[in-house]
Amino acid sequence: MEFGITFKGFIEPERARYLVRAAEYAGFTYCWFYDSHILWRDCYAAIAMCMEHTTDMRFGPLVTNPDVRDWSVAASLFGSLSKQSGGRFDLAVGRGDSSRRVMGKKPAKLARVAEFIEKTRAMVRGEAVTYDDIPEPVQFPWAVGHDMPSWIAAYGPLALKTAGEHADGVVLQLADPGLCKWFTDQCLDAGKAAGKDMSNYRSMAAAPAYFGDKARAIEATKWFPAMVGNHVADIVEKYGADSDQVPASLTSYIEKRRGYDYSKHGQADNPFLDFITPDVVENFCVLGEPEEHIAKMHALKAAGITQFNIYLDSGDEEEIIAGYGRHVIPAFR
Repeated sequence: MEFGITFKGFIEPERARYLVRAAEYAGFTYCWFYDSHILWRDCYAAIAMCMEHTTDMRFGPLVTNPDVRDWSVAASLFGSLSKQSGGRFDLAVGRGDSSRRVMGKKPAKLARVAEFIEKTRAMVRGEAVTYDDIPEPVQFPWAVGHDMPSWIAAYGPLALKTAGEHADGVVLQLADPGLCKWFTDQCLDAGKAAGKDMSNYRSMAAAPAYFGDKARAIEATKWFPAMVGNHVADIVEKYGADSDQVPASLTSYIEKRRGYDYSKHGQADNPFLDFITPDVVENFCVLGEPEEHIAKMHALKAAGITQFNIYLDSGDEEEIIAGYGRHVIPAFR
């Protein structure tokens, strides 16, 4: 089991440097950043900064999308970060939820997500690539052949199929072991059906973690199922609330959802939290005393999860990093 942390772009540079050093010392091996360039500052400057203050930790966007940057600009950025860090860069891609919708635009199609991964990885490796309507192929003369590991964020059946067929791993924004197993199995089945070797396929559970009093922990993290609910609403719209293609345990909790405020995306003061119940928060997050965190990590690992990634958006960041370094991570070494 690997362990990661995720920052939003509004974290102050001094604090990001401090926390990423503390996380690497505690045993975390990944640091991810939200990539939503309007809601928060651009993440890649922060990634470059944090790379200079770590030695082994890997970095990446969680997640970028195909439609906010020209593909050669994006690939040049990814390749530059890979080169200057000695290959410590992963690429995680989604359809573009907050970064597209905040501009009034729709997220990208999944076929475009898959093509973006294929073409940007090829450019970073140094291959000549054509995309969209460019008349001449793009090839970086400075590329060093780095092959970026790739991830796709997914919930729905088609997204999970795409993640299994076209990426090295899947990003699952929740920490419910039963749902994680269902999602991961969908990816594995799709990859195998496409003829891929899935023996090293990776599955990430990305969710908040919080230690201590359960009621306080639930209050601190209830923003998270609301953020997930925004994606689930898309799935319900596409497949229907009673579809046998999506587990009812994922879709049923959004029945009383009234809306979503993108200006408060992923924040505790989002006004649309009233439909979130304590049991949903407990299912989707990792809460309680250290032994409860360890038990849930074992359940996630048994469900096929290979990385638990903590959204550090609920306060008490130092305590969470230290608690995992002291109690949880050693249980999996």
